[in-house]
Amino acid sequence: MTPQMLEFLNTGGPALWAIGLLSVLVLAIVLWKLWRLSMMGAWSTGQAEALANGQTVATPSGIRARFVADVLAARRLPDALAREEVMRLGARVLTRLRSGLRPLELIVTIAPLIGLLGTVMGMIEAFQALETTGGQADPSVLAGGIWEALLTTAAGMGVAIPAAIALSWFEAIAERVQTDMEDLATRVFTQGAKAA
Repeated sequence: MTPQMLEFLNTGGPALWAIGLLSVLVLAIVLWKLWRLSMMGAWSTGQAEALANGQTVATPSGIRARFVADVLAARRLPDALAREEVMRLGARVLTRLRSGLRPLELIVTIAPLIGLLGTVMGMIEAFQALETTGGQADPSVLAGGIWEALLTTAAGMGVAIPAAIALSWFEAIAERVQTDMEDLATRVFTQGAKAA
């Protein structure tokens, strides 16, 4: 960490240190989630479409393709049990897709609050300094204290906004996969009913 960064963090006090820690945590969660979605094949749709259309795929890869393969296996069960099994499989996939989003939700909520707390604490210090000088404080010193206090609010929002954007994007991916899985499962069952 550079001396300028340490000086910046010390300027805002403990609240800015906490916000700095949250920013590192957001970056780590986003990178981990991107890696995890990539490993799950969240953007891959080709094999799933092929399987749903009755084509053979040697080794299904991607979250949708593996789901369709599981749906095809579940279709061999009696109809009511097959539908229950598909619901269970879909819920499991969606849980895996949404894992790691709760911490982002929490950071989106608490980062601005920590920033606001830092601002309130800084303003208290600024007004205490004004009180101890009997109201004769130098306006530039008072402005410097207020600037330092507002720094934490800006930093809190600076962490919360990208975290909210990432959270929204990850939720949109999960919703898209859910819609695709519902469509694919319906197609598998309707094609199976037509064949019977």
